[in-house]
Amino acid sequence: MQQVSDASRSPGYDPAPTNSRALIVDSIRSAGTVSRVELTQITGLTAPSVTTVVRRLIDDGLVAEAGRGSSTGGKPRTMLRIRATARYVVGVHLSNDSLTYVLVDYAGGVVARWRRAGPGDDSDPEQVVERIATETTELIERSGIDSSLVLGLGFVCPGPLIRNLGVTSAPPSMERWVDFPVHRRLEERLGLPSLLENDATAAAAGTRLTTSHDVSVMAALFMSEGIGSGLRLNGNVYQGAHGNAGEVGHICVQIGGPECWCGSTGCLEAIAGPATVVAKARAAGLDLGSQRRTGVAAFAAIARLALTGDSRAEAILRDSASWLALGAQAITNLYDVQLLVLTGPAFAVAGTIYLPIIQERILSSAFGRAVNTEVVLDERGHDAAAIGAALMMLRSERAISA
Repeated sequence: MQQVSDASRSPGYDPAPTNSRALIVDSIRSAGTVSRVELTQITGLTAPSVTTVVRRLIDDGLVAEAGRGSSTGGKPRTMLRIRATARYVVGVHLSNDSLTYVLVDYAGGVVARWRRAGPGDDSDPEQVVERIATETTELIERSGIDSSLVLGLGFVCPGPLIRNLGVTSAPPSMERWVDFPVHRRLEERLGLPSLLENDATAAAAGTRLTTSHDVSVMAALFMSEGIGSGLRLNGNVYQGAHGNAGEVGHICVQIGGPECWCGSTGCLEAIAGPATVVAKARAAGLDLGSQRRTGVAAFAAIARLALTGDSRAEAILRDSASWLALGAQAITNLYDVQLLVLTGPAFAVAGTIYLPIIQERILSSAFGRAVNTEVVLDERGHDAAAIGAALMMLRSERAISA
């Protein structure tokens, strides 16, 4: 258990909430079980304040007493826990290929998930919002949850975007989403508070830590239809001024390289991203099935070919991994990362090819060896962004204070 630092409350972070009720709920959730005395140490609040807020949370049915802790010489302390079934939030990850939904309980556990075909190219955002509202309602009904217990919805999509306003630029497959007020439309249609976040940033919040040591600085390298990253410091996600921190896919790795949809040239995404991998595979004559198959679906077909022995597919993916390793190394060097997690739908299908190449690159430098940066695959990479969207909604003061 760590006390919330002043740094984690600075602009650009997804910090532990600052009002006392929200801060205590968040601290109990993070700890699992914790005593009132420990809450004063974690939050910096006075003992009378903690006692008053905890009593109200118990009266509201959000927190419960969970027996006695071990004695340290005096009277055993009463432990507290979140009542997981008290409230719920929904997380939604939109990509061109898929719509992923998760239902998360008040303790942060995933209780239901649902992956559906994406809207495809040239989709009408208004129709997609209508579909999301319908499918969100269906997810809640199928889960047997009382809809009045749902606090809100976290929605994530590829950036760049302005948090809770809209997408400012997008790849060609999603250009109709630029300047569309998706955040407001979702709130109007669902009648619930919503958050709009960058998918890679959310993935850092939703990534499960699989590591051999305690981690205070963790980065997520996210690959879906594009490439991005997120940074988690002492459990808090760094978002940047507008929600776009970690756009590693748009750093230049090759002067004079190919044009990128973002308007620059030589971007990592333009050289090594899934769209480029798919284009190279088709140019090489690989059979990816239907020509309509694009994005992660086509990328997954290449991964299946590579994993079943197609040397051309493997060579294309290994080349992508070699370039992507440069971005991974930049992240770990810039932020002194203890753990790098490869997550997102593309890594979920091809991560076993990318992982050793990225590991080798990071550990090839003196810096990487000195700090022993660990690189792992996220076991729930398909759902990480949606889970992160829900968790960021859950941690918002609008949700915790409800």
